Amino acid sequence: MSVLDTFRHKDLDALRVGRFNLGINTSFIVYRLQDAVIDTGPSNQWKYVRPFIQSRPFSQLLLTHHHEDHAGNAGAIHRLTGVQPRAPEKTVEILKRGFRIPLVQKLIWGSAGRADAAPLPAEIAIGGELVTPIFTPGHAKDMTCYLLPGRGWLFSADLYIANYLKMLRSDEDIPTLLDSIRKVLGYDFDTILCPHRGLVENGRQRLREKFDYLLELSENAQALQRQGLELRAITERLLGREGMISVLSRYNFSKRNLVASCLKVKPDRYR
Repeated sequence: MSVLDTFRHKDLDALRVGRFNLGINTSFIVYRLQDAVIDTGPSNQWKYVRPFIQSRPFSQLLLTHHHEDHAGNAGAIHRLTGVQPRAPEKTVEILKRGFRIPLVQKLIWGSAGRADAAPLPAEIAIGGELVTPIFTPGHAKDMTCYLLPGRGWLFSADLYIANYLKMLRSDEDIPTLLDSIRKVLGYDFDTILCPHRGLVENGRQRLREKFDYLLELSENAQALQRQGLELRAITERLLGREGMISVLSRYNFSKRNLVASCLKVKPDRYR
């Protein structure tokens, strides 16, 4: 598999790549808006990302977080163009020292090489338009979204992806994710630019629906726990049995992780 799609929205260019085409979670969209590229795509797709990067000059590379699909080509882009990636401070630290990738993720995205990134500047602008960085941990401890208030556009990193989560990585945290979603819902925007889902109209409403779903799932899981059900039974009751991806990932990415994290939510904080 190679280039799966390209599209343009106003002055935004987008390239979707992926080794596999097994749904949105196995492909990635690199965005270019005026003088900026947002995230880099996975390293195993560099031969397809490279022409997109070289198609016209740009002066800044913004990273949302360290995960291999988002920052896998950061070092290669820096070496090719001389444009040093800019990233949240925690991302800079992680990319400098490197990190381990589970086998299934490596199969989908490839390796994550180290990169020499610089911290985000005090003021960020794309083509003269001010950008608001919003720290949004939960999916990753270093994740940051980028909001263009003048357009109502949100480069959402992995905050959205879908209204209804069915699985979760072992290092993700639903209480923290709910806090991040609630924070972002405090801003004014309409369009989400998701690196997996793509362009999402009515994005603020879609993100609100995800928030409500996770809160309801948490309440339902906790109600079943009070009835005496164990984690596996709660998971099967609410989400069905685990699939092959859970087994292949050794349950690093699984339905039970999602339910276990939902059991830690304190719903009264959000009602």
